[in-house]
Amino acid sequence: MKYRKLDQDGDMVFGHQQADFYINTPEGVAQAVMTRLKLWVGEWFLDLSEGTAYQQAVLGTGTRETIEPAIRTRMLETPGLKSVDRFFVKIDPTKRTASIEATISTIYGPATVTGVI
Repeated sequence: MKYRKLDQDGDMVFGHQQADFYINTPEGVAQAVMTRLKLWVGEWFLDLSEGTAYQQAVLGTGTRETIEPAIRTRMLETPGLKSVDRFFVKIDPTKRTASIEATISTIYGPATVTGVI
């Protein structure tokens, strides 16, 4: 698996040749998980069915019974991911964000996923 690295602002990294990529690493899978979580259903013009079902299962529901399974399911569909070992979502309704913390097992080894969506 070859995955282009993103900087702290979420922009793609260029100018360092092969060092700009995660190649067969757990960090690449972890980054793929976060970028997949940030994509909403209907947002990608090439495949409107691709994305996380925020409007369908997360927004306005306010219950962990719908939020956590929707996010976990999206994570588990990531190529290279074997399992989600530890998973925590903290919803901040004031800021309208969700903080994700997870420990995952990938085909390349363990990794940590953290971020705000």
